[in-house]
Amino acid sequence: MKTHGINGIRPFSALIDACWRETYTAQRFFRDVIAGITVGIIAIPLAMALAIASGVPPQYGLYTSAVAGIVIALTGGSRYSVSGPTAAFVVILYPVSQQFGLSGLLIATLMSGVFLIIMGLARFGRLIEYIPISVTLGFTSGIGITIATMQIKDFFGLTLDVPEHYIAKVIALVSALPTISFADTLIASVTLAVLILWPRLRLRIPGHLPALLAGTAVMALLSWFDCSVATIGSKFHYLMPDGSTGNGIPPILPQFVLPWDLPAADGKSFELSWNTISTLLPAAFSMAMLGAIESLLCAVVLDGMAGGKKHHSNSELIGQGLGNLAAPFFGGITATAAIARSAANVRAGATSPVSAVIHSLLVIMALLVLAPALSYLPLAAMSSLLLLVAWNMSEARKVIDILRRAPKDDIIVMILCMSLTVLFDMVIAITVGIVLASLLFMRRIAQMTRLTPMVEQSNAQRLTMRISGPLFFAAAERIFNELAQVIDEQRVVILQWNAVPVLDAGGLSAFQRFIDILPQGTELIICDVQYQPLKTLARAGIKPIAGKLMFTSSLGEALTAADAVVE
Repeated sequence: MKTHGINGIRPFSALIDACWRETYTAQRFFRDVIAGITVGIIAIPLAMALAIASGVPPQYGLYTSAVAGIVIALTGGSRYSVSGPTAAFVVILYPVSQQFGLSGLLIATLMSGVFLIIMGLARFGRLIEYIPISVTLGFTSGIGITIATMQIKDFFGLTLDVPEHYIAKVIALVSALPTISFADTLIASVTLAVLILWPRLRLRIPGHLPALLAGTAVMALLSWFDCSVATIGSKFHYLMPDGSTGNGIPPILPQFVLPWDLPAADGKSFELSWNTISTLLPAAFSMAMLGAIESLLCAVVLDGMAGGKKHHSNSELIGQGLGNLAAPFFGGITATAAIARSAANVRAGATSPVSAVIHSLLVIMALLVLAPALSYLPLAAMSSLLLLVAWNMSEARKVIDILRRAPKDDIIVMILCMSLTVLFDMVIAITVGIVLASLLFMRRIAQMTRLTPMVEQSNAQRLTMRISGPLFFAAAERIFNELAQVIDEQRVVILQWNAVPVLDAGGLSAFQRFIDILPQGTELIICDVQYQPLKTLARAGIKPIAGKLMFTSSLGEALTAADAVVE
């Protein structure tokens, strides 16, 4: 039974393929449970750390993993993806939360969900594949640099107000180095060391939980020496229904809220107006674009890891959109597929989206059971988690490989995207990167189009040339200008087009101008025209002109016709 869906888009495609079309057995369910628990252990600390890095209390990261994680798993197009807050969004979410508060961030998330659904319905899923690797590596490594810089304050326990712009941020961090805290630095260093060394033990348990436990143990030891360390409980507070104030994370399930009813950055009520919506629009579009790119790249990676189980790109975009529409009504911030958590999901033996649902249920259980314990986690240890995330996100090995082996054009695009992401904005970086990469690509293709003389087929009154490559706007003008310079007083000019795959409007215009400037008494013969150029010529109404323009189906016929003209 086939379900074509709407406009070829299959809703709930991953869930249907994995649990309905295929036999879903108790054994598969057990494997999904193990995978879901494994990923949940990774997701709980990361969700909190990423929420903090985004400028909101840690429980909102847990709400995101819980609500968006379930909705996207059930409605998306990738059976192995695990969605939640990711490091890539930090550079976008943090400025929004600082300027508009939690309410503005949730409204921007809602708008990004709408954009993602529109992208899916418009079947833009496959278009993401056309973004060059130099662009994706450039902005992801730039995001990694930005996130790593943001963690320096908590890693070393520095005392400062972090500026908004990157250069000012670096200057402020350097200036604040004398305020370094030995206790915070030791906790962060131990946590980071465990994270780095843990994989060498080759245990099935993820290293995130042991690393945080090690950092917390160091904090407990330091407390004997009256060393003060910032924790989730000391930094974040919440208001209970009875009016009392609690520390850390509230031990309650995500509550239904209207995002615009939450307070703005200044503590006042958020004003929902066309002006605020238009101000949030660029950030929302950035979230949608980044979410689309990251979720689809993640799905492609998982397809390779899972041995040929293909995702449905447009359904995945719609699922991501629905998740980002639902999550803000329960306090969830922007979510997308997380490559690290999704890869861990596959390695742990997941067989269907059920594992991602179980991961979200574990996050909900942590909210209810572990909230008091999570409040004791030191912020320095959370910064170590994000430092490792930033390092993995930067993909330093791939960057170095491109710097060593790639063409100069790709290197320029990558470095430019990286620099623009760090110094300005990810949207600017992606836009400039794609435009520049497209222009450089067109230049490469244009340089491939060549005009080659066929010496053995030429004589004093007949010039035979072969055009190789696409005749499009960036190459056609040059080719026909070169040809105009070698015509001299030839009686017949033969052009073989058997290696011309494309003729666009620019190429057609250049060709028509060349016909107009042909010397009096010179006849042009075009032979071996391929299907697409022939179709373009026919649609433009280009017809043979007696004594000036002729078309033949082969080079042999063109030579025979040329001999008749010369005689």
